[in-house]
Amino acid sequence: MRNNEELYWPIMPRLQERVDILILGAGWTSTFLIPLLEREGYTYAATTTDGRNGTIPFKFDPGSDDPEPFELLPPARTALIVFPLKGHGEASQFLMLYRNTRHSDGLPHFIQLGVTSIWTAETWQDETSPYDKENPRAIAEDELMAHSSASVLSLAGLYGGARQPRDWLTRVIKSKGELKAKGALHVVHGEDVARAIVALHRTFTPGKRWLLCDTHVYDWWDLAQDWATQALKDAEKGGASTISPERVEQYNKMLSWVGELMVEEDVRALPRDTSSVGRRLDGRGFWKFMRIWPTQGRIR
Repeated sequence: MRNNEELYWPIMPRLQERVDILILGAGWTSTFLIPLLEREGYTYAATTTDGRNGTIPFKFDPGSDDPEPFELLPPARTALIVFPLKGHGEASQFLMLYRNTRHSDGLPHFIQLGVTSIWTAETWQDETSPYDKENPRAIAEDELMAHSSASVLSLAGLYGGARQPRDWLTRVIKSKGELKAKGALHVVHGEDVARAIVALHRTFTPGKRWLLCDTHVYDWWDLAQDWATQALKDAEKGGASTISPERVEQYNKMLSWVGELMVEEDVRALPRDTSSVGRRLDGRGFWKFMRIWPTQGRIR
């Protein structure tokens, strides 16, 4: 898989040509999406803020009425909005500028990439569950869907390629108290995100917000024990040059914290039962509706 600095292809279209999918904000997601589009024969174009490597220069400024950046966008059947829209007014401003620069092709379907954090209840949550309507992302998504043919893919934690969950461990857990507070982790692989985008392009669901995860509920305590053990084994096998003594100490502490917490909280075995890890995401709805299922299995 290419690094983020190498993920762009020369894909500038002739502006009069309609593309199947316009990627507004080519970045990590496009490292999985663009190869899939090429394999399946879809036409596409993509934007970056500076137009590097053949992409279209485009940046949405919600405080500007300047339509010029939108003039460069080619007609598209589906426009994927990768960057976040937030709060009241941004989606309406985006749509106004987009609409005012369409001369005859009209508006595409929009797919907005969202986040699963808008579902906050400490129970099972799916795409039909009540969500935080005051969340700035949810506000903008609702506005987008109210005023255009739009659908939202709310994504769990993203991983794949150079973005590996094991690398998150020492960044998000620095104390026993932080580990104690950790419950469930939900993720989705970039390849499955790409497949979901293509599926939604083919079978569009206007006005629908979907919850997208890999159908697993992971226990942070279980992952911490596993990943700390693997990191220490890697260091013993000759990878010590890439793991500092401080990091080794941190992994050893993490193993101790997991054991201590299991005793203190009367957890007899890992992973903990899903009923004890807080919010759980049920992602079956999207995959069932589209008649596809995640392909990447469990995170390691």
